[in-house]
Amino acid sequence: MRLRDSVVVLTGATGGMGQAMVAALCQAGAQVLLVGRQTQALQAMEREFGSRVSCVQADLRQADDRARVVAAARKLSGFNLLVNAAGVNHFGLFESMDDAAIADLIDTNLTANLQLTRALLPLMKSAPQACVVNIGSTFGSIGYAGFSTYCASKFALRGFSQALRRELADTRVGVLYLAPRATRTEMNSTRVNAMNNALQVTMDSPEQVAAQLIRALQQDLREVHLGWPERLFVRLNSLLPSLLDKALRRQLPTIQHYAGTEPDIAPSTALEQRP
Repeated sequence: MRLRDSVVVLTGATGGMGQAMVAALCQAGAQVLLVGRQTQALQAMEREFGSRVSCVQADLRQADDRARVVAAARKLSGFNLLVNAAGVNHFGLFESMDDAAIADLIDTNLTANLQLTRALLPLMKSAPQACVVNIGSTFGSIGYAGFSTYCASKFALRGFSQALRRELADTRVGVLYLAPRATRTEMNSTRVNAMNNALQVTMDSPEQVAAQLIRALQQDLREVHLGWPERLFVRLNSLLPSLLDKALRRQLPTIQHYAGTEPDIAPSTALEQRP
């Protein structure tokens, strides 16, 4: 895909990873419609990137807000790239989550992404070349203690990406599933940072993830898992899950120590804490 010729709708634009993606897309020559919840952050990026961006403040869980994003996309000449990067995270033992927290995470990470994609597909089908990008996670392939509901949302997003790709195989719309590993953003709570340090987890910067997004788009890739040995673990979990069961069982006491009994809910202003 030629990003210099692309017009992008990017959700989750006000998060740490989202802002890095905005910078990378603009540097590659794309025009970007920024979608996020934080008005001040959107305005700051509009001042920084000038005519390369436009903004819509929206909560994508709300039908009226999604409709405003679709209306703005219709006004864009040449819209052909949707990046679903909006999301929230949750760190804590599953039994400590209440119904509202489960519903909010699934609505934000999965349902809203599917609904927005469906609404924008007719516009994308009219483009000479188009792509839907779903930002997933290593935890969309490996179930990890302390992130049960988050994993559920990302496993589902990966399945949706695969099915939609096959459904659109006779069109000019591709589907890319990009799965970052642990990433350094403001969504990392103190407890999560402490746990990552204790487990010696390697973390990427948002800029590294954004660079991999640009590479995947330019090379027309369809499913990309970032990081080593994370890519190996994804393959092992698919072929021999019992091996990972044993390895991750050794981490469980550390996870339980930092997860505690109270849920650790990251703010919805950023994308991912630990894919």
